[in-house]
Amino acid sequence: MDYVKLGSTGLDVSRLCLGCMSYGSPDRGAHEWTLPEDASRRLIRKALDAGINFFDTANVYSDGTSEEILGRAINGSGQRDTLVIATKVFGAMRSGPNGGGLSRKVVLSEIEHSLRRLGTDYVDLYQIHRWDPHTPIEETLEALHEIVKAGKARYIGASSMFAWQFTKALYTSRLNSWTPLATMQNHYNLLYREEEREMLTLCQDQGIGVIPWSPLARGRLTRDWGSTSLRSATDDFGKALYQEGDRDIVDAVARVASARGVPRAQIALAWVASRPTVTAPIFGATQDHHIDDAVAALNLELTEDEVSELEAPYTPHPVTGF
Repeated sequence: MDYVKLGSTGLDVSRLCLGCMSYGSPDRGAHEWTLPEDASRRLIRKALDAGINFFDTANVYSDGTSEEILGRAINGSGQRDTLVIATKVFGAMRSGPNGGGLSRKVVLSEIEHSLRRLGTDYVDLYQIHRWDPHTPIEETLEALHEIVKAGKARYIGASSMFAWQFTKALYTSRLNSWTPLATMQNHYNLLYREEEREMLTLCQDQGIGVIPWSPLARGRLTRDWGSTSLRSATDDFGKALYQEGDRDIVDAVARVASARGVPRAQIALAWVASRPTVTAPIFGATQDHHIDDAVAALNLELTEDEVSELEAPYTPHPVTGF
């Protein structure tokens, strides 16, 4: 496994990040397809054995149980100081007032809850999961700065938003000498490349670490267009992300994979990982071969002709994933 700096920071991360949304109690939260603890911890262990030191979760994943499972797995590994644990805040964790969002009250409360569930004194990367239009960004950023200064987070980052919003956040932090946002976790894969228009060039210019979510388009790039899984059948959010015209890209991945004699997942992930602005794609794994394919993808170098074949069918998409 190779390690790279996370954006302009001095933090070393593996070139792959294991996304932990697939791990959590199936009867908690909105994801009935998640894996229970024993299966989840076995896959986390396999990722550790493969040299992956970067793990991403969120407070809302499976009603907090994703953080709990990840925390127990990490604490049992004896490797906490070498690992990079990322989590996120924004989604509603309870009904009623102040259940979610990015107010000072919520941000300062939720970091405490996340630390308790993770069983750690600090997280390495604390991210705002989405932009909160109802809270001044100054309020959110100052609260995040205080969390860093209190030693409860080492770095802070953001996830899917418009480039103008991210620019505003970066400028506001700089203006007030607050801890800067170091990362952008955005929606980016062969089926959705709208981030290339502004966000990725902004991140490159500002030295931001790019850690895209859903590099395999929620599995659509790994199988025939018409096939389904338990997740795809029940994932209402995922159903809104892609469109019928994307079938041509899925077919192109299949052709390139067949010619290479490798699984489609390796081709799709190799494309994302090779983009010059990408630090570490966040991939999910519910089976052993998902981790094997992800690691193998890092050593798969696509030719210019293969890249052209994969990219040629793309057409502009509505902005989604926010």
